[in-house]
Amino acid sequence: MTTTTTPDTPATTTTVPDISYESTYRLVDTADYRIQVNEAGEGHPLILIHGTGPGATGWSNFEANIRALAADFRCIAVTMPGWGDSSPQNVATGRDQGRAVQQLMDTMGIDRAAFVGNSMGGAVGMVMATEHPGRVSHLVMMGSGIWGVNVLAPNGVSEGMRTIFDTYEDPSPENFQKLVQVMCFDPAFATRELAEERSRTAMSRPEHLRNWLEVMRAGIGGTGFAEAGQKMAASDVPTLIIHGRDDRTVHYEISLRAHAVIPDSRLLMFGRCGHWAQLEHAAEFNATVKHFLKDH
Repeated sequence: MTTTTTPDTPATTTTVPDISYESTYRLVDTADYRIQVNEAGEGHPLILIHGTGPGATGWSNFEANIRALAADFRCIAVTMPGWGDSSPQNVATGRDQGRAVQQLMDTMGIDRAAFVGNSMGGAVGMVMATEHPGRVSHLVMMGSGIWGVNVLAPNGVSEGMRTIFDTYEDPSPENFQKLVQVMCFDPAFATRELAEERSRTAMSRPEHLRNWLEVMRAGIGGTGFAEAGQKMAASDVPTLIIHGRDDRTVHYEISLRAHAVIPDSRLLMFGRCGHWAQLEHAAEFNATVKHFLKDH
């Protein structure tokens, strides 16, 4: 039995599988990539993809969600090329995550899956939904959406995005602490342990930090993402859009735009929530995703 608490909810006692980083971790070699995954559970495949921040992994973004959703789904938290123990990014062509995910699915024998993506992960989900729609049963995006004139904030580059750049350029412990703080509305979630985990992961592969900066400075960091967003107007993939009203990294305007554009979509906006809705409102997030996948 495990007792689960969050700062704004009372303790609840639930039975969860024996799931740990070590028991779920493995590396998958595809035609062109080595990709880190953390996999648990059985049932319909649920591919979870992290955001762009330094030190991100599928596990660090989705640990609480895997523990809850693995009882009903085959949860596969993917660490994309350019992060964690996965292959480096291709600095010549920019991000080719769509191809990486397609190859991962082929290698793992997955014909069709639901996708859950945070920030950049939501954009990867849109690439899959528009380029390979037969392989996507559902799409859940949080802290993500369809880009417009003001991509990250109504008045320019957001506080969170500036912090991401600062941390890639200077991966100091102080900057990692600032990074997790700006991602959360409630400072109780911006723990020292989380900052240290992200820092250890980033510093274990410093080439990932250099490559990210090179790709972004070359202007190819969003390769394919904007185009996929516009193509979502013709998508018939059921889509759940989740955003924190207090997100300081990606303004909720782009989720409003996504809801307006995507035909089969629904929008959930959390108050008192930053860029990591799956962490700050984990219980409601997990219940909503489970309902969406089972009933749509």
